[in-house]
Amino acid sequence: MAIGDLYPVETGDCTDLYYIDTGMYDTPEYGAVYILDAERPAVVDTGIGMRYDAILDAIERVGIARDELEIIAPTHIHLDHAGGAGYLARDCPNADVVVHERGARHLVDPSRLIAGTKAAVEDQWEFYREPISVPEDRIRELTDGDIIDLGTHQLVTHHVPGHAPHQVVFEDPENNAVFTADAAGIYVPAIDAVRQTTPPPDFDLEQCLADIELIQSLEPATLLYAHYGPAPTEHRLDEYADVLTEWIESVEMVRQQKDDVVDHFIAETPMSGVWGERKARAEAAMNTRGVLRYLDTRHD
Repeated sequence: MAIGDLYPVETGDCTDLYYIDTGMYDTPEYGAVYILDAERPAVVDTGIGMRYDAILDAIERVGIARDELEIIAPTHIHLDHAGGAGYLARDCPNADVVVHERGARHLVDPSRLIAGTKAAVEDQWEFYREPISVPEDRIRELTDGDIIDLGTHQLVTHHVPGHAPHQVVFEDPENNAVFTADAAGIYVPAIDAVRQTTPPPDFDLEQCLADIELIQSLEPATLLYAHYGPAPTEHRLDEYADVLTEWIESVEMVRQQKDDVVDHFIAETPMSGVWGERKARAEAAMNTRGVLRYLDTRHD
């Protein structure tokens, strides 16, 4: 498996579904974009803008012409999920961009989104392509329970705001699968485990745990992780609930003992051998800062 490769999703009952490794942060098996070859074709998530042309090529390799794509569906507006939306909308002129109502205006004017992302990802910004605006008349706002009718498939919108207030997951009943956004954590195929994603400023543990329970209630056979790839549901949602709880407890304990909490978790990250040292350290720093903000807010 390599950056730019296109794969069919063959997990569980999935059909008509493909995903591409976008090489996010120049890291293999970290960022996926899904292509649903339905009667009304759709793309779920859009990557960080870099290599958006590879997504366009993948759409065409599936057999979908650019002017046949009808839906571009970022699960939320964090730029690792929505950074390519403007580029895909520009080059796929008949596609609507569907996004939760709390995030729509930031795709029209991404200036605040850019500033917030730069603050969150720090020097990883060099891996991003600066997003371009999605025309307002191309955006369709979603709220909880809305259904995106793709003809041979439907995407049912479920609002899951624990990671971000504008985050949704999409349930595909035909495939008995859920596009998980960041609500089920980061799946790491190399170690067959899930890892936390707790960035600032909006991470909320209690709501994240409620979001996990919501996904469990849908009883999907397959989880379609934006980070990274399809996996049988099996034990993974319970695992992520435990991972999140233990992670917050670890940060809180270290904070009681040390001043340099972020540096501690950068040094202790176990993911350097999987994602490379730079990405692993940056991920540890961002996730730690998110938890520290959550703890400060919770204790106010």
